[in-house]
Amino acid sequence: MKVYNLCCATGHRFEGWFSSEQDFTSQANERRIECPVCESADISRLPSAPRLNLSAGGKSEDRNAALVNAQAAMMEMLRKVVAQTEDVGERFVEEARRIHYQEAPERAIRGVASVAECEALADEGIDVLPLPIPAALKQPLQ
Repeated sequence: MKVYNLCCATGHRFEGWFSSEQDFTSQANERRIECPVCESADISRLPSAPRLNLSAGGKSEDRNAALVNAQAAMMEMLRKVVAQTEDVGERFVEEARRIHYQEAPERAIRGVASVAECEALADEGIDVLPLPIPAALKQPLQ
């Protein structure tokens, strides 16, 4: 089993597990590897080496660790949002209005809305929070 550190074009870092170097190369060439955060298939393999604790480390390592920790915290928060909300999909605007005007039971919902639709909801006093959720979090893990 090969475990590679990968990175998408926008800088999201993640691990990939492959049965061999050839398996990684094949999947990468066929663009079958996607970033779990932004779904980009523009993936590169990061250099990796054994971790040796010979010094206190540098600022670059601290920044990378902070970035990885922030990304992990964001993914954890998004997992909680997905677990604690009902996905109403394209009906989001309609359902948000129904809840606001007490025509439907009050509950936490998520779905799809354009910027203009969100602005219209805000004009009516309906609070919404635009929050892009990666597709990988919208479906069960294997």
